[in-house]
Amino acid sequence: MWKGTFGAIGTPGENPINLGFDINIGGHAAGGPGSYHGQHNFSAKWRNGSNVWDVPGLEQYHGKDINLTEALTREAIKTLDSAMEVGTPFFLYMSHYAIHAPIEEDYRFIEKYMGTGMDTTEAKYASMIESMDKSLGDIMAYVQNKGLVKNTIILFTSDNGGLSAVARGGEPHTHNKPLSSGKGSAHEGGIREPMIVSWPGVVTPGSNTDKYVIIEDFFPTILEMANISAYQTIQQIDGQSFVPILNGNDASPNDRSLFWHIPNNWGPTGPGIGASSTIRKGNWKLIYYHTDQRFELFNIPNDIGESTNLADIEIETKKQLSIELGEYLRQVDAQMPTLKKTGEKVPYPGEVLDL
Repeated sequence: MWKGTFGAIGTPGENPINLGFDINIGGHAAGGPGSYHGQHNFSAKWRNGSNVWDVPGLEQYHGKDINLTEALTREAIKTLDSAMEVGTPFFLYMSHYAIHAPIEEDYRFIEKYMGTGMDTTEAKYASMIESMDKSLGDIMAYVQNKGLVKNTIILFTSDNGGLSAVARGGEPHTHNKPLSSGKGSAHEGGIREPMIVSWPGVVTPGSNTDKYVIIEDFFPTILEMANISAYQTIQQIDGQSFVPILNGNDASPNDRSLFWHIPNNWGPTGPGIGASSTIRKGNWKLIYYHTDQRFELFNIPNDIGESTNLADIEIETKKQLSIELGEYLRQVDAQMPTLKKTGEKVPYPGEVLDL
């Protein structure tokens, strides 16, 4: 199961089959659907949108009273049935379009939210979240009913924080409170995401951890979970396995450096939004904005809402993190944007400090 954006239209990556998957259902280059409604054929035609948004491969549901999330769930379960028939291990990558725009209600759940007096857009958004939650529940129920619970690992996470800058009801940049901002932002509302792992016999039910991980860690983690060690990759593996965190054997300090690099403008404006590079190390997070080479520095445990910029107070911390961030960007040959006024490349962080 696949929601695209690993490859643009016309590139090999738009089709997950080219990336090693055996089956692709509903996946293509677009990051969002034309519609969530089967009555609209999951097409953007109803809103005069381009057909590049139309979800492929689900023609059997066209014209029917069914939500896209439910259609994909049914197809996922059919695929699991096929794997069960041949008795092979399976890897299901269930990447829902929900809850990406357009914000469209799931008719099964919308009424109870509308009945609370919620903003109409927020009620639709809530119904989309419940639709996705039901999908996970249905898949977990399938695993249980087939007697697969003891040897099935479930990893749940998001690719970004909740949408807040545009398209939502209420005040922008507040939907993920107490976190600041949302999707597209380097603030915590944009990069701090929900994550749940079910691994019977390894992860203690109801447990939690303060150790942080990043999406690059999933690849080496899944390989270790599957007991795959003798593998080779063309590309360098950026992440590290978080299996030791899950099994309680990670005694390392919680000061690993994480990096984000977004050398482009997403479109909307707001806290933490804009071309930037970011480092998180221990309690500290430093954001370097490319347009004006300014810094934001936050102590995350003390200021989860990122309300107080300490960049002009904690000078030594800013210096150390800036140098480390710049060294990392050089090491990976990260592309820096060009300043239109001067035609010059944006300098690396560390080069703009008065040290």
